Amino acid sequence: MAKISAAEVNKLRKATGAGMMDCKNALVEAEGDFDKAIEVLRKKGQKVAAKRADRESSEGAAIAKVNSDNTVGVAIVLGCETDFVGKNENFVALANDIADLALTQDSKERLLAADFGGMTVADKLIEQTGVIGEKLEINAFEKVEAPYVGSYVHINKIAAVVGLSNKVDTAAELAKDIAMQVASMGATTLSYKDFDPAFVAAETEARIAVIEKDNIELGRLGKTLKNVPQYISMAQLTDAVIAKAEADAKAQLKAEGKPEQIWDKILPGKMERFISDNTTLDQEQCLLDQNFIKNEKQNVAEYVAAHGDVAVASFKRVALG
Repeated sequence: MAKISAAEVNKLRKATGAGMMDCKNALVEAEGDFDKAIEVLRKKGQKVAAKRADRESSEGAAIAKVNSDNTVGVAIVLGCETDFVGKNENFVALANDIADLALTQDSKERLLAADFGGMTVADKLIEQTGVIGEKLEINAFEKVEAPYVGSYVHINKIAAVVGLSNKVDTAAELAKDIAMQVASMGATTLSYKDFDPAFVAAETEARIAVIEKDNIELGRLGKTLKNVPQYISMAQLTDAVIAKAEADAKAQLKAEGKPEQIWDKILPGKMERFISDNTTLDQEQCLLDQNFIKNEKQNVAEYVAAHGDVAVASFKRVALG
């Protein structure tokens, strides 16, 4: 039996993160050969990974990284099974190292095949599955390239990267604020203009059905009924729809006996309310149409416009679960 020194055990431990006894046993099995010992640990990881293949890796760490000149950003999720492991500093360090490497890759598949200290990222995850005893996998990979890219991470649970069309003087602040908006409010698209008409139609029908069902129960309980909107997106509010809404508002003011000379003061508020009530889908899913979280008196589009000749070019968001 090869005599294994403490220094050799420590070297293997630093290289793999495995426990001291696991490293010693691997070196003994490999008869002192360092590379073979790493292979022993990797095979152990394969066995553990096979046993835990059907487990859910819904915990972990969401990480965002941006390159040194702020032109490329990535957001990844390194998944594990428990919150305890997800908060472990060695696990988070591994997630950060993989995210750094992700900056140079174009897809999750290429990231998994990329070199990570002499082995692929995929093999490193298998190795660490054996070390940690939990299923590890890359659950999300998103990349943004733009003239200026910023990011935001919320306690390693949600990560977002945002690309701006121009590197204005306030780009760092703007990109971070928009990334925070994306992380917090979960937009799925930039503008209502990106929606497919069939999606909007189906979503309108589904939402109205839900509200009408809720109203049956509310009516039974004698409670105030919810407003049933005709529309849910600006994509549906054509000039004709807006004109009819304005005509209906004027008719209402007339019926209420409001003097015509003060209608101009009342109508803007009524139309603003009509648009707000009939664009709920946009407010939920469209980044530029959402109320800005730092100042709800303006939407995101208005906040971006205040920064000059710049627009949001793209954004990506990843989260645990």
